[in-house]
Amino acid sequence: MLIRYKKNIEKIAMGLLSFMPTVKDVKTLQQIIKEYDTNPNWHLHLWKAEDDMIGVIGLQVDDDRLEAGIQHVAVSPSHRNQGIGKKMIAEINQQYHNYHIWAEAEIDDFYNKCCDDVD
Repeated sequence: MLIRYKKNIEKIAMGLLSFMPTVKDVKTLQQIIKEYDTNPNWHLHLWKAEDDMIGVIGLQVDDDRLEAGIQHVAVSPSHRNQGIGKKMIAEINQQYHNYHIWAEAEIDDFYNKCCDDVD
């Protein structure tokens, strides 16, 4: 189940975001989390399974243009290959069903594979 990011789970969110190959250093993680904290157009969601947060997906949303760009997707290594990323993308597609959803270049292949598997 996707839940919206809140400041009290910042360290968990940062830990999950660190699994993305493009955001390894702490300074970059801090900048990303700060953007999700302060920018109303950046939406971060965490995937909760039982009592653990095991995935994260972040979007940049433009409500005026009805567009949402997926910019971060990561799943805890111990929970990979279980369809969690695909479930997160499916739920984002459902929540933003009136939006044109696209993915950043480093996520685009994964996003398209997830969407193709649904068809």
